[in-house]
Amino acid sequence: MKNPRLDYSKAAPGVYEAMDALDQYLQTCGLEKPLIFLVQLRASQINGCAYCLDMHWKDLRKTGETEQRLYSLDAWRESPYYSERERAALAWTEAATLVAVGHVPDAVYEDVRPHFSDRELSDLTLAVAAINAWNRLSIAARLVPGG
Repeated sequence: MKNPRLDYSKAAPGVYEAMDALDQYLQTCGLEKPLIFLVQLRASQINGCAYCLDMHWKDLRKTGETEQRLYSLDAWRESPYYSERERAALAWTEAATLVAVGHVPDAVYEDVRPHFSDRELSDLTLAVAAINAWNRLSIAARLVPGG
């Protein structure tokens, strides 16, 4: 384990305030909280953010999420445990997280459209962008999971 590097709340409180404003919006945007947490967990898996993996796993467990779905998230395409809406959100999450690899292909966009309104897709995209920013902040600061 590596030692923490930065404490944003002390060094630059505005960092957390800005990110918290995104999270506050997402909590009231109308997307299902378990869906947002699922997206956050999947992006954190892709990015290898231990701090966020720990946090969002716990968030999902608090919503009643099953261990089976959590353990299978990394292989969601091959697992029967996710709804079509969740699958669309997970595909969108992966494409937007790995934006340098394909620039969110049209096929992914076409697949997500039947499941999300324009507003919902905008909010989903913000959720993906926010968790990617949180992952980068947490990894760069080497935040320690488990707290």
